[in-house]
Amino acid sequence: MTEGLETGPTEWGGSVGVGPWPGPWPTDERYDPELLADGDRRNVVDRYRYWTLEAIVAGLDRRRHPFHVAIENFEHDLNIGTVVRTANAFLAAEVHVVGRRRWNRRGAMVTDRYQHLRHHADVEALLAHAAAESMSVVAVDNGPGAVPLETADLPLRSLLLFGQEGPGLTPAARDGAALTVSITQFGSTRSLNAGVAAGIAMHAWVRQHARLTGADLPN
Repeated sequence: MTEGLETGPTEWGGSVGVGPWPGPWPTDERYDPELLADGDRRNVVDRYRYWTLEAIVAGLDRRRHPFHVAIENFEHDLNIGTVVRTANAFLAAEVHVVGRRRWNRRGAMVTDRYQHLRHHADVEALLAHAAAESMSVVAVDNGPGAVPLETADLPLRSLLLFGQEGPGLTPAARDGAALTVSITQFGSTRSLNAGVAAGIAMHAWVRQHARLTGADLPN
C-alpha cells in the first residue's frame, strides 16, 4: 500500500497544488484516478493529496476534536463561511447553523465539503441537541457577567456559540449558555467581527485541549 505524499510541492507550473502522479499509480482505494491523472489543485494539506473527498472526510473523522461550533443566522450572516473554514482548520466535530438554513458558502472556500454541518430552526432546538449530546454551551459575547476567555477553563465537550454580526447573540442564546466568555480588547472598537471571534475562541480551545504533537497530525 502506498501512503501517498506526506510532504511535497504545493505549487507546480504556476498553479497551486501538485501535478499528475509521477510513476506507477498507487493501488490504495483512497486515491482518485482523475486526480492522479490530472493533478490535485485543491486546498488540502499534503497528506490528503490525490485522495477522494470521501476518503479525506473519513480521515478527518478519525481525528476530529470533541468541540462544536454554532452561529446564529437569523439575518443571513455573511460570516458563516469564515466560521466553517476556521472550524475545518481547527478540526471541529461539527458546525451548527441556527435560524436560516441558507448561508453564503463563498467564504468557506469549499471547506464545507469536509466539515460536518447541522441546521437547527431556533436556539431552543440547538440547546436541546446540546443537552442530549452532553455538550456544554459556551456563549462568546462581550456582555455583562462574561468571563475573560484568556482565563476561562473551556469544557472538553464545548459548543462554542456565536451571535450574528451587529446584534450579537439573541437573549435566548445568552440565557441558555452554561458559560459566557468575552474576548479581551484593547482598542476603541466595541466588538470583533464574528468570524474573527470564532477563530480566537476555537484556538483557545485548541491551546487547552488539543494534542499538538504526534503521528496523527496532518503535517
